[in-house]
Amino acid sequence: MLYLSRRDVEKVGLSMPEIIAALEEMFREKAAGRTEMPPKPGIHPRPDSFIHAMPAQIPSLRAAGMKWVSGFPGNVDRGLPYISGLLILNDTDSGLPLAVMDCTWITAMRTGAATAIAAKYLARPESETVGILACGVQGRSNLEALACCFDLKTVKAFDIRPDVARRFCEEMSEKLDLDVLPVCRPEEAVVGLDIVVTSGPILKKPTPVIESGWLKAGGFASAVDFDSYWTPASMLEVEKLATDDIEQMEYYRREGYFQRTPKAYAELAELIAGRKEGRKTPFERTMAINLGIALEDMATASKIYAKALEADLGADLEL
Repeated sequence: MLYLSRRDVEKVGLSMPEIIAALEEMFREKAAGRTEMPPKPGIHPRPDSFIHAMPAQIPSLRAAGMKWVSGFPGNVDRGLPYISGLLILNDTDSGLPLAVMDCTWITAMRTGAATAIAAKYLARPESETVGILACGVQGRSNLEALACCFDLKTVKAFDIRPDVARRFCEEMSEKLDLDVLPVCRPEEAVVGLDIVVTSGPILKKPTPVIESGWLKAGGFASAVDFDSYWTPASMLEVEKLATDDIEQMEYYRREGYFQRTPKAYAELAELIAGRKEGRKTPFERTMAINLGIALEDMATASKIYAKALEADLGADLEL
């Protein structure tokens, strides 16, 4: 069995455009009914924390496995990552585990890729300004993915910790050769911008700050942190709300999330397959609440595993 550390996973060098392409291929398979993924069960040792089991398989990619991932908001204050965990890939003929790998890089990158895919169908093609609220790992990966699909000009970034926002702006300005500016208030990262990404901790009982009227007509939002940043009034202004999996969104609703959030009209798979319409007019307000599904992880992990074998990365372990 191959073990891939976080360093090994990153060293593979799977690019964001490759991850976006892998997810689009997976969503086409999902739309055709050729994937398997039960809703993710989980345990919750602390308030607003989770440890989830995320199994899935994509037969066309010979990808099957499970991600065991945790999210603990309090870790930030302890100098620990909010998201951590492992991903297991299994052989689809024998069921034997092929690889165990760190999942934190995969989780960040595939989440950004899913936002970019949603934006391709729901944002205006000429979108060039972005607002990022919460400048952590997901803020970075989401902005990187959007920069792969849009000709971005200006980014405004807000974080409750101004020093984190400043560091984010410095790093992302250099990495993406963009004008990334820190702002002092949440509304400055929303009002008048083409695309808005909120990527803070996921909270069952949030205290949202984005008000109605902030997201401009024609704007697109990706609520990576579910509805933690968005007031019910602001979400009611959205004409089209999509997600990566409606069944899992309803599962979360039964678990106490999304109590005041409108139902999604489409899945990303339906948009990609042309079964549901994406943006129709330049003036629609649109939104994606992608839950982060195991199929996205398996599509990404299978590419990493193949490249790791080619590059002779990782360590062989005995079962």
